[in-house]
Amino acid sequence: MAKQRSDKPEIKPFPGPAGGWGSVRSLAEILPRERVKPDAIRQLARQNKPDGFVCVSCAWPKPADHHPAEFCEEGAKATAWELTTLRTTPEFFAQHTLAELRGWTDYDLEQHGRLTHPLRYDAATDKYVACGWEEAFDAIGAALRPLDPKSVAFYSSGRTSLEASYMYGLMARMFGNQNLPDSSNMCHESTSVGLKAAIGVPVGTTRLEDFEKCDAIFFFGQNVGSNAPRMLHDLRSARKRGVEIVTFNPLKERGLERFTDPQNPVEMLTGGETAISTQYHQVKAGGDIAAMLGIAKFLIEWDDAAFAVGDPRVLDVEFIAQHTQDFDAFAAAARGAEWAAIERESGLARSALEAAARVYARSKAVMAIYGMGLTQHVKGVENVRMVVNLLLLRGNIGKPGAGPTPVRGHSNVQGQRTVGITEKTELVPVDKLKELYDFDPPTEKGLDTVETCRGVIDGSVKAVIGLGGNFLRAVPETGAMEAAWPRLDLSVQIATKLNRNHLFAGKVTYLLPCLGRIEADLQESGPQAVSTEDSTSCIHGSRGKSTPASPHLLSEPRIVAEIAKRILPPNPRLDWDSWVADYGRIRDAIEATYPAIFKDFNARLFTPGGFWKGNKASERLWQTPSGRAEFLAPTGLSATGFADEEGRFRLMTLRSNDQFNTTIYGYHDRFRGVKGTRDVLFINREDMTATGLADGQIVALVSDAGDGVLRRREGLIVTPYDIPRGCLGAYYPEANVLMPVEHHAEESHVPAAKSVPVRIRA
Repeated sequence: MAKQRSDKPEIKPFPGPAGGWGSVRSLAEILPRERVKPDAIRQLARQNKPDGFVCVSCAWPKPADHHPAEFCEEGAKATAWELTTLRTTPEFFAQHTLAELRGWTDYDLEQHGRLTHPLRYDAATDKYVACGWEEAFDAIGAALRPLDPKSVAFYSSGRTSLEASYMYGLMARMFGNQNLPDSSNMCHESTSVGLKAAIGVPVGTTRLEDFEKCDAIFFFGQNVGSNAPRMLHDLRSARKRGVEIVTFNPLKERGLERFTDPQNPVEMLTGGETAISTQYHQVKAGGDIAAMLGIAKFLIEWDDAAFAVGDPRVLDVEFIAQHTQDFDAFAAAARGAEWAAIERESGLARSALEAAARVYARSKAVMAIYGMGLTQHVKGVENVRMVVNLLLLRGNIGKPGAGPTPVRGHSNVQGQRTVGITEKTELVPVDKLKELYDFDPPTEKGLDTVETCRGVIDGSVKAVIGLGGNFLRAVPETGAMEAAWPRLDLSVQIATKLNRNHLFAGKVTYLLPCLGRIEADLQESGPQAVSTEDSTSCIHGSRGKSTPASPHLLSEPRIVAEIAKRILPPNPRLDWDSWVADYGRIRDAIEATYPAIFKDFNARLFTPGGFWKGNKASERLWQTPSGRAEFLAPTGLSATGFADEEGRFRLMTLRSNDQFNTTIYGYHDRFRGVKGTRDVLFINREDMTATGLADGQIVALVSDAGDGVLRRREGLIVTPYDIPRGCLGAYYPEANVLMPVEHHAEESHVPAAKSVPVRIRA
């Protein structure tokens, strides 16, 4: 078994490409470490295939014409993590108090293995003890029923299936609230708000086939090599046919530099690589508005000059006139922007932005791919609106090979929203729910993630139910949240493995182990399948076949149904037991609720490549108040929400390529050259010198939010890195302790984790 954390970590540059033998060695290392059985190899062969299972990590599309191995390094880690033969049993909890376990790392907690039994927290011993399922459900119901429904939050992770998500959202609304915070609130809510306002749909407009039709891709704030590696195949193919890829990202991420395809024998044997980005611009954290406005300024001023002399126009003036609103205000803002300010705020030279603008101007179909590097800022919604502004200038929405392409994280985080996991009434067909189930759904807005955190801290939230995930670790304000959690009347966590959230108990606390997606789910009618939605709005079936980790596990739909039966009165129009017996009946209910999206749901469940739910903006039908796509003039050039000051840095929280969200697979961040630690502070060498720091020095970061609260992250190793001046990088979720709850995106409330104001303390 390879040693992970080290007292003498190594930090040195990694010379290799993304993919290649590094990915192969990573897979070869994790399989024995998780002690998987030979069946795991057979399961990998089914991953993201027709009639197989949908990867439990990222939401990148599953192609109809699949590769022999339709999984990436990260997906293989996720599969091994779920199919591990390691177990966390009641005997383990008999040996360890929660106070003791809080001293363990995130990696060590989850690495201990799959949970095997339902557990109840015993305050007298500070330990979990095994209990029966009926006992747990009855106690949860007894604790929930007396509470004001508005004081209960129902959190869900983006790994949860469409079936369980639909049941969960319906249960919450029947209970009397829309307090449905989820993973979207922490990552792409800025997309949901920004795209909805600009083009009338809350999701991207492109599909996998658009990679074959574009002639340029603009990339913003997304680390494909660690977060969605299967996309590298699509980027590689695009580059092979001459597509220009213009990247804006503060760090040089290896997956956006060069890639060796592990499934290409010639490349593997010869060391062949594909250069991914044709231009790479290291924009400052929070500087994307300025960068995109600079590109737009070039385009608009070139168009002005062309119009003046009668030359062919640079902008798609016919599209703008027919399909858009408020172009004049945006164009005035672009013309009026000063180059000195654009260069200062973006951290990029005017010549660099001109080079990017020239690629955009000569391209006929442009995809704009982006991730949380845009959404997780105070001005995250404006970042998204700027992407749309740029695309609208040349009609790059609603035609083949063009459009916004937000890259979602968890495998069904977008799909949850589609079937009702949202705090917003306008996103749910409440009239249809009333018709189908004869109840009055709540119409007042529920709690999102930030509002749930506020409620836990101030005591107005009395209970939190967690359907998957690691809520307490993923949210900001770690110290205050952990201190407040024990005041909850009830904490229920539905999970596959032990994580840090489970170590903070409420007055009544249950830890309920569930089946994983890769495991066989046998119900009364036989083996069951579930479904998910990918980043491009395609719906996929998923069928687990592996032997469950324990005979005591229940499926997520079964657990949701049993809780619902304890907290809701009988409803003659809804038979929870019937739904659990046959998940096809849940899909029938989803189809009845959303007939335009899910027509013939069961019949289309295993369509190769998934079935598309449709997208009006892709047809140039704009479901906005104006009936047009809407430009937005930015309110400023910086997305950070705070002013630069002497000694204040912009901290970006980062994932390593040995983790997925809060799940830590190991301590090796291969692409950044880090081995054996996560206690790293990435800093520009000139900033390191200017602040009197030395390579390898141990420092702390303190929050500089200006609210008088001391937030501190200790023990970070100063590591010079190719990062813009004034910016720092540190790993998530450990750095969340530095982020105030109120440091979030305007409108969307996404925690602004990509530009946190901090200072360095030696």
